[in-house]
Amino acid sequence: MDVNVPTNGKVGDKVQLNTSKKNCLDSNLLTSIAPPSALPSFINPPSTEATVNPVTTNTPTTTSQSFHPTTFSPVIPASKAVDSLSPTTPVPLDPATSSAGDASNAGGGLLGWMKGAVGTSGGLLSKVAERAKNSVDSMITTLDPQMREFLYSGGDVDIVVASDKEVKISPVREAFQAVFGKATVTGVAAQSISVATQPVGFESGINAAKERISSTRASGKLHKMQPILAVENFIVEVVEDKWYDTGVLLLHDPVRELSLHVFTQLTPVPASVVSVAQADTPDDYPLRSSGLSVTVGSLMGNNLQVHHAEWHQALTGVSRRDMVLLAAKSLAGMYKTSIANIL
Repeated sequence: MDVNVPTNGKVGDKVQLNTSKKNCLDSNLLTSIAPPSALPSFINPPSTEATVNPVTTNTPTTTSQSFHPTTFSPVIPASKAVDSLSPTTPVPLDPATSSAGDASNAGGGLLGWMKGAVGTSGGLLSKVAERAKNSVDSMITTLDPQMREFLYSGGDVDIVVASDKEVKISPVREAFQAVFGKATVTGVAAQSISVATQPVGFESGINAAKERISSTRASGKLHKMQPILAVENFIVEVVEDKWYDTGVLLLHDPVRELSLHVFTQLTPVPASVVSVAQADTPDDYPLRSSGLSVTVGSLMGNNLQVHHAEWHQALTGVSRRDMVLLAAKSLAGMYKTSIANIL
């Protein structure tokens, strides 16, 4: 805004002086204010380092960054390392010594392992072959159980059963083949003449088995030194009116002078059945002292409506064959142990 000032020299000069002072103060105030500071930035600036392409040179490359060099501590002292690397004069080897050394080294290396696996009877390949053979034999005997007799027959064990009944021959054969691996077991018909048809008591049962063995030898069909096994069932009164059926397996080996026997498990027999057998036996029966003329098996078969050889299975659920098999395994184990002690 313009101001009209009177044309007076002194007053005009004074006004101009005041105006100039005011302008100076304004300029000093503006220049004393510091310029605004830059705002903080949280974005990392892009790297300005130039990518260095690897160049194959013989001179080592240097970097601007400082690092601590890795120190290497050898396990083997430097002196020994130098000694081991120093050239030595080869020592001539004797051919005999070299071959012996090679043979000894082969025993502990791959060749030695192969030799042990193939050569020894208990090696890896022998075990694999034995397992394969057992698997095939098991499959064959499962498909055709009668093949067991041919697969496992032979060996050093030859047993003759004093009977032609398969219920006695089959379990004895299976038991001896299971214990010895291979065994030949056959049967020959034999009867006891001096003992009652139904033996009563342990003594009568054992005597009947012995007589079967004696009659088999007397037949002349076998060698006089042939091992023979007899199976004989009998009844026994353990306590009053408590009757049981059991069997004795008697093995006689004249070569080794062995006579072994075991018994099958006891099967209960009703006292009423024994009473019927006693009543049906005539008073003048010549062998009455050793037993009865009527077998318990025939009476039990009639009562249970089964074959006289299957009454054990019908009464207890365990067949007579299984009872004979278990006892025959025990007898075969005893026989094997006795043979080993003699040899």
